[in-house]
Amino acid sequence: MILNVEDLDQSYDDKVVWVRGRLHTSRATGKLCFFVLRQKQYTIQCVLAASETVSKPMVKFAASINKESIIDIQGLIKTAPAKIESCTQQNVEIHVEKVYVVSNSEPVLPFQLEDASRPDSEVKEGGEGVAIRVNQDTRLDNRIIDLRTTTNQAIFRLEAGVVKVYRRILEERGFVEIHTPKIISAASEGGANVFQVSYFKGSAYLAQSPQFYKQMAIAADFEKVFTVGAVFRAEDSNTHRHLCEFVGLDFEMAFKYHYHEVLDMIGELFVGLFKGLQKEYAKEIETVNRQYPEEPFKFLEPSLRIEYCEAVKLLREHGVTMGDEEDLTTANEKFLGKIIKQKYDTDFYILDKFPLAVRPFYTMPDPGNSVSVSLQNKFFNCKIDLFFL
Repeated sequence: MILNVEDLDQSYDDKVVWVRGRLHTSRATGKLCFFVLRQKQYTIQCVLAASETVSKPMVKFAASINKESIIDIQGLIKTAPAKIESCTQQNVEIHVEKVYVVSNSEPVLPFQLEDASRPDSEVKEGGEGVAIRVNQDTRLDNRIIDLRTTTNQAIFRLEAGVVKVYRRILEERGFVEIHTPKIISAASEGGANVFQVSYFKGSAYLAQSPQFYKQMAIAADFEKVFTVGAVFRAEDSNTHRHLCEFVGLDFEMAFKYHYHEVLDMIGELFVGLFKGLQKEYAKEIETVNRQYPEEPFKFLEPSLRIEYCEAVKLLREHGVTMGDEEDLTTANEKFLGKIIKQKYDTDFYILDKFPLAVRPFYTMPDPGNSVSVSLQNKFFNCKIDLFFL
């Protein structure tokens, strides 16, 4: 039977299978050849041993196949004598009976996938006999090969998973997906950070935001809408907070009595995203963690929500000097995330009621507090900042 690597487990013990994949690594020792077969982000160990049915020249042939070649193998699934830590399928291996080369790769590749897949803790900057670092330029110049690493395969599937879970959560709550124009006649948010493009005999601009179109949909009685699409910002800055192009996940909704209806929705959305990814993409998260180890992401249900004045108080208690109406600096945002994690054991929280003095003109003043605003909030975790209007 023809199976996928991800499906191979002990339930197939002693069964003959056909599998196609890429030759990830190989190692020959005498009459044995051990190699790893890879499909997407899944890998399995294969053993080819000289026997009555397998000749020594066949073992030699298998050992000579270039890495990254596409091969077909037929073999018997066997329970591994010990856990195979280097593969995703850790409890079984394939005892190979036949090997066919479907597409042979070049003998010398720009870099080895093993080098591009190692954790930083195992990488050194050169020297004989040590693991080397694959530079970003080399990766980008050979992006097709770089995308074959199990980590990149998992990252892209996690990215797709975010959109999938995001859509499902909002659709279950009555939201309608809309598709907004990306080439527009005027800058959508003003300012100089806009890309101007030639549009037949005139000029047009790449959309900086779907905001106006979402608001039009609300005014047209859609009540709840969301978009998934490209956003363009001509921000000539070299920081982790500036992107010229990214995929935005935006939603807009009308509320009936209080803007906390929107905050409740956002809290539910993020908790749903976190839970969905942990449940449905556990393998991908585990794969990424092997190369980039990280503590499990923690969150509360419902999400923690604190007011800006309380955040300022926490910072002051930990030695930060700042005024009641002073905006958070990047350093203070990061420090506040650490304080919140230590006090509440959560990586995600909602910061509400920013000072009116640090917000734009279109934010709504809080009727109960002359220096605070409603409808303008930030959502933080200790490693990433997510901003919403």
